[in-house]
Amino acid sequence: MVETSQLVTINALEDCARALGLDILGVTSAMPFYRAERVAKDRLRKGFMGKLPWYTEARINRGTNPRELLPGAVSIISVAVNYLPGTSGREHLTPGRGRLARYARGQDYHRILKDRLRRLVMDLSVNLGREIKFKIYVDDGPMLDREVASRAGLGFYGKNTNVLTSIGSWVFLGQIITNLPLTPNKPSRKSCGACNACIPACPTGAIIAPYTIDSSRCISYLTIENRGPIPKELRHLVSDMVFGCDICQEVCPVNVTLATPTNESAFRVPEEVTGLDLCFLLSLNEEGFQRRFKGSAVRRATRIGLQRNACVVLGNLGDTTAAPALIQALKHDASLVRGHAAWALGRLGGRHLLGPLKEASILEMDPDAKTEMEEAWEVINKGL
Repeated sequence: MVETSQLVTINALEDCARALGLDILGVTSAMPFYRAERVAKDRLRKGFMGKLPWYTEARINRGTNPRELLPGAVSIISVAVNYLPGTSGREHLTPGRGRLARYARGQDYHRILKDRLRRLVMDLSVNLGREIKFKIYVDDGPMLDREVASRAGLGFYGKNTNVLTSIGSWVFLGQIITNLPLTPNKPSRKSCGACNACIPACPTGAIIAPYTIDSSRCISYLTIENRGPIPKELRHLVSDMVFGCDICQEVCPVNVTLATPTNESAFRVPEEVTGLDLCFLLSLNEEGFQRRFKGSAVRRATRIGLQRNACVVLGNLGDTTAAPALIQALKHDASLVRGHAAWALGRLGGRHLLGPLKEASILEMDPDAKTEMEEAWEVINKGL
């Protein structure tokens, strides 16, 4: 039976959450996440986390033991906020633009959601007339946010590993670890059932089995977290996605049925923000990049990474009007971009590109970029 004091606390918590625009709220205990720890370590050992030097077993240990993050922790408050800016289906892009994942189109969610969670704690503290110890995470610490959300009853795991809530999976997740005793919610009993729509829809085959993703093949990882080259065998599969990927969410029947546009103005954006001007991206210096993407999650990809992605997408689009921008990118300050620009020119083809590629390869000092230039030259020459 729920104690009266706890019931009052939960009611106050839900009232505060609604007032702050937090769409879904749940509570779980601060007990360790033993199953999640085993799964995360198994993925790490199998190489499914890609090349993330910061994602270690020590980090997993901390993230699955809440009391290491906040001594004396008793409960974890889990919240979800709808970020869907418009339609959840595939969108049309104008020529020369690269697709931008929906979560990155509005303002940076880290700052906004953290601010809401701090206010939630402060409001609750005032209502209860007591100080509350707490620690907040919004996709920026060791805590496994989807595991918390699942155990707190916000939703259930989809086979694409996203948490499917009562409003779909287009949600940002946040957690508050606290010393406040709260009655936990029960985890959802729902599941995807026999549905496998997301698995064959993944262009790169990153969903290698239900509930298992090989991040080294995931377009979101390749275009955001990856700091090296995009593997040549996967580049054409990136298609027009310059930052992130939404495909496994777009095809999910739960989203088709339940998802609606967000009411949060910070995440509602004009239609033109669907894609980014690729040639413009290639022209940006570091100052211009920081200015253009100030307050945006796109900065996570870094200027070099985003310009690498822009080259790949331009090559995939086959728009010959992008050739001058790509030729200029052969002189880029980063060899990573120079190499991917050469690959894109090889995809475009045309005798007029042989000269710039040959000249660039003669001057190139980086062996990987030089190889890309020589291979692009050969591809074009054989096609003539």
